[in-house]
Amino acid sequence: MTASPISAPRPPKTQTIRRRLARRLLAPAALVAAAGCVATRNDIRLLQNDLRVMRAEAAIADTARRRDLEQLERVLGTLQDSMRLVTARMAKSQGDVREDLYGLQQQLVQIQELTGQSQRRLQELRAEMEQRSRELQAASTSAPDSAGAPAGAAGAAGATPPQPGPNQLFQLALDQLRRGSTGAARTGMQELLRLYPTSDVAAEAQFYIGESYAAEGKTAQADSAYAAVAQRYPESSRAPTALYKYALSLEKGGKKREARQALDDVVRKYPRSDEAMLARDRLRTLR
Repeated sequence: MTASPISAPRPPKTQTIRRRLARRLLAPAALVAAAGCVATRNDIRLLQNDLRVMRAEAAIADTARRRDLEQLERVLGTLQDSMRLVTARMAKSQGDVREDLYGLQQQLVQIQELTGQSQRRLQELRAEMEQRSRELQAASTSAPDSAGAPAGAAGAAGATPPQPGPNQLFQLALDQLRRGSTGAARTGMQELLRLYPTSDVAAEAQFYIGESYAAEGKTAQADSAYAAVAQRYPESSRAPTALYKYALSLEKGGKKREARQALDDVVRKYPRSDEAMLARDRLRTLR
């Protein structure tokens, strides 16, 4: 009689149950892990596609920007060329204007010199006429009377020689000033104003009184004399000149507010004078 083979011992029933439970639990976890791997690969592919699209778009945008920059550079280059051309034209125009102004100033100086010469010659002629008038007056007083006796003897005792006229006094005083005798010139001008305060050379005499003080460096007296020209003889041709010189003296003395007011008066009262143009330029620089 043969013996039957010995069968392996069976595991307990509890272990079998545990294994079945483990297989059931691990199966879903494996499925989830596999699904996760698949999802991660898809995401990576999508991300890579997005990156490629972004790079392509960035390249297109860079190309467009580069094209815009090149166009802007061309426009700027054109504008710079235009600006250089305009600047060159303006410089040429300014040079032409300066040359024209210089020419006008030279002509103005020549006209003023000619005018001054004419005025001096006219003044000399007036002085000569007054001198001849004095000589004729003196000759008439010394002529023989109706009795035949020379009237010069009687005239010498009682008659006084006629006084020099305003133009003659002015010419004599002006000659003294030109020779540098400022005191004698000022005395002659003051005598003219005392004897002939309403003569046509009174404003000139007052002006040259200021010039005599200025030549001696007496600023306060010169300012007073210049101001008197504008106050007493506002319609004379010397008024704007005297007022402008008065303004310059105030500025030099540090009285800028008063100087500015005097310059404004020159422009306002004598707008067509040469001094008004100088006063406008001075006002631009006076601070």
